[in-house]
Amino acid sequence: MPLMKPAEIQVFFTRLRQSMPEPETELEYDNVYQLLVAVVLSAQATDVGVNRATTPLFEKIKTPAQMVALGEKKLIGYIKTIGLFRMKAKNVIALSRLLIEKHGGEVPHSHEELTELPGVGRKTANVVMNVAFGEATIAVDTHIFRVGNRTGLAPGKNPLEVELKLLKRVPEEFRLHAHHWLILHGRYTCKARKPECPRCVVNDVCKFKGKTVSL
Repeated sequence: MPLMKPAEIQVFFTRLRQSMPEPETELEYDNVYQLLVAVVLSAQATDVGVNRATTPLFEKIKTPAQMVALGEKKLIGYIKTIGLFRMKAKNVIALSRLLIEKHGGEVPHSHEELTELPGVGRKTANVVMNVAFGEATIAVDTHIFRVGNRTGLAPGKNPLEVELKLLKRVPEEFRLHAHHWLILHGRYTCKARKPECPRCVVNDVCKFKGKTVSL
């Protein structure tokens, strides 16, 4: 797989920015705590499925204290349509307790403190830091991993390799929104089974050899 050249990367993100000037997460939330919970729940699940479960949950639960008071059993009742719901419920209650005990009920801003929370890995911490706190982090999920490798933008054998290459190769002016441009591009255009290359705005700079010729 040939690497995308710096000039091509500039074109790549300029085009994505033109097509999506203000990219945002598709998870629905009202505060940083709810965002954290939603991202934890979204592991191996779709944003649509998470939103369907959290809409009634977030109408009642807005703080870690309210979540702890709700309890694991009742939380399961809200999120049982989401994959791995039992483990996720346990983690959400545990992280809510830790937020109360160690952070005064607030979501911490640092990567290190976030990843100390149950159920919060590198990807989840990066999403929260980017969406909630405006940090130029890039959380590599399956979509971004695929786009990074398929296009020649940032090939890597694992998500961490792709993340580190992206942070090195994405120009600073695009870094803040790069996460969302890439995930939305992967979700709706550069799809896993049949990428929609004919309508792709970065088709000409992409290095993918198996480009589709029809939709």
